[in-house]
Amino acid sequence: MRANMLQKIRIFVVTVYATLRITLIVLYKVNFRGGYPRWYGDKWLRWWARELVDAVRIRYMVIDPHHTRIEPGKRYIVMGNHRSHYDIPLSVLAIPGSVRMLTKKELFKVPLWGKGMTAGEFISIDRHDFEQAKRDLAAARAKMEDGIVLWIAPEGTRSRTGGLIAAHAGVSMVALRSGAPIIPCALVGMDYLPMAGTRRPLRGYPKVTTIFGEPFHLLLEKPEGGRWSFDDLTDAMMIEMAHVTCCHRRWKRECLETLSRVNSTVFSPRIAHAKRNNQPSYERV
Repeated sequence: MRANMLQKIRIFVVTVYATLRITLIVLYKVNFRGGYPRWYGDKWLRWWARELVDAVRIRYMVIDPHHTRIEPGKRYIVMGNHRSHYDIPLSVLAIPGSVRMLTKKELFKVPLWGKGMTAGEFISIDRHDFEQAKRDLAAARAKMEDGIVLWIAPEGTRSRTGGLIAAHAGVSMVALRSGAPIIPCALVGMDYLPMAGTRRPLRGYPKVTTIFGEPFHLLLEKPEGGRWSFDDLTDAMMIEMAHVTCCHRRWKRECLETLSRVNSTVFSPRIAHAKRNNQPSYERV
């Protein structure tokens, strides 16, 4: 059944209510109470995520064949594909631990809102100032060692094709220099969600599956000598994401759409050659 106007209004009202409520709570705590503990932020972030997911009546499940564990005192990066505005709520509900997003630096400059993001321990890396970027990376490492799980979307913008699109090279730099293992986290079945980058209508109760892949580390040094570029390392990350998206035969159509984007216009032929010759730019954890 296609979404009618009443459904769309309900989704809009619930989304605005949940977002406005968590915003006001955070601003109150930051500006009048001096901040809030991490567990409090986790509680409200998951409440917000569940409100948005329930508003669309998404049926979601998690497939975790590698039994992903978040151990205290260790750094972790979760790499997600970017298909919809519901990527973050669904990821927050699926990922264990205190999840925070890699956020644009400009958002921290917004009056009041920036203080809330700082108090909420969201992470940003300056893309224009190298010295500031080093300080940001050091702060990000400290937060991850203290229990923050960093969620990143390498593509940076929503895909409008159903497949993966070219990613920003900066994410591989963040992953490499943080020293954290990368956990691929693919969201499958997003086509019928609102604002998913397609013109397909919302139908009934959309089903979305979150699939966790095997964690891996990026390697800067090549086996034969020399170093991989950040572009090549980013390509390797996206190829891993494509493999996770296609790991279950149930999503054959979406798998084909994803693999259709894995070509020389997006991914470096050098990475594909290295994978065929067992010379990956990464290693399993």
